[in-house]
Amino acid sequence: MFREMTRKKQQLTKEECISVLEGELRGVLSVIGDDGYPYGMPLNHYYSKEDGKLYFHSGKTGHKIDALKRCGKASYCVYDSGYRREGEWALNIKSVIIFGHVEMVEDREKIYDITRKLSYRFTDDTDYIEYEIEHSGPGTLMFSLTPEHMTGKLVNEA
Repeated sequence: MFREMTRKKQQLTKEECISVLEGELRGVLSVIGDDGYPYGMPLNHYYSKEDGKLYFHSGKTGHKIDALKRCGKASYCVYDSGYRREGEWALNIKSVIIFGHVEMVEDREKIYDITRKLSYRFTDDTDYIEYEIEHSGPGTLMFSLTPEHMTGKLVNEA
């Protein structure tokens, strides 16, 4: 069902892919948008080791939500900032692409728990996080991406 990677020598292990997901704050979620056009949007994410899912928070309406209600299939791409080998100009970048199915999270306590975990990736200001959850939490929608297929690779941009 899913394609095998062409350049297998560049393939990352599952553990390396998870390391990229845990280390990077943002990626691009792509869904099937209006009239079948792809719709990709940058989002921040939380990767849960407990269940292997990616979590995203969102407002309750908009293009993304409409697209996900029509079709729950999505892909998510994350890449790191890269590194240069000594004496080389080209970046070496690790990227991960996940194909999976999106589900809305209904449990309010789980939404707040994941929101806290996601927020702590950006700030350790507990008062700020709790204030935002108290005031914005009821209006927050959360969805998860359950991976069906994940690939990662190390690419040299030269």
